Amino acid sequence: MNWDDARIFLALCREHTLRGAARVLGVDQATVGRRLTSLERALGATLFLRIAGGYSLTPAGEAAQDTALAMENAAAELQRRILGMDQRMSGVVRLTTTDSLAIDFIIPALARLHAEHPGIQVQLQTSPQMLDLTRREADIAVRTLKPQNPDLVVRRLARWPRSLFASASYLQARGVPEPGSAFAGHDLVVYQPYLDSGQPVTLGGEPITHGRIAMTCSSGLMIRRALNEGIGLGELPAPLACSAGLQPVWPQREALDYDVWLVTHQDLRHTARVKVVIDTLAAAFADQR
Repeated sequence: MNWDDARIFLALCREHTLRGAARVLGVDQATVGRRLTSLERALGATLFLRIAGGYSLTPAGEAAQDTALAMENAAAELQRRILGMDQRMSGVVRLTTTDSLAIDFIIPALARLHAEHPGIQVQLQTSPQMLDLTRREADIAVRTLKPQNPDLVVRRLARWPRSLFASASYLQARGVPEPGSAFAGHDLVVYQPYLDSGQPVTLGGEPITHGRIAMTCSSGLMIRRALNEGIGLGELPAPLACSAGLQPVWPQREALDYDVWLVTHQDLRHTARVKVVIDTLAAAFADQR
């Protein structure tokens, strides 16, 4: 199995369909199907079962997956080590974060970076999805969850209070919810992954059992916009809420902590262009504090 075949094989393992694998790899479906057939012929084994929902690994495919993953890890390590020796202030840096952090902090910081180092091209991806830095899906991540992988270098950029907010128009029309009422008589804007987790959902430390969920959102930016339009009450970190002109609902209640972490791989942290992006982002969050 060569590395090109391994890439196609792993993409199909992860996506389960020819279309999904082709999209990830930037090729057409026919190419994926042809390379899979060639690989199976070369190995003398059937690697996938063709099922109604797509492709499922056979026992031989599961064994091949372990080897292909080892090849992928070795290739990623080679790239990281060579990149870690690169002292040029030019080239691509791939950065992943959330849309709210990108708009309020990261894009303004990158504008300053571009003025000083125009040769650095930042590829910014905003998504709640956690990209894998060990597989070089990104070089830097700014996240709200701290990873535990020992190969990653983690730095806390900020610790903000997170509490309940609403627009002035909503509070004027509906009033402040009574603590202990579980939001009876109030509309709520809730982060959809909270609901999907299956755990009891609270906002500002209060259960939502008697409130009405008016909207769910998959990103903090959408929650902020919904609150700004007066749709309901919702939970946000204070700097993001205050920048949108939202009002704290229970300012006397103790807020929860909301941490922002900067993450990179230890092999990349001394690469010149990666390091200058890290330093620029750290300064942007330090200025906010």
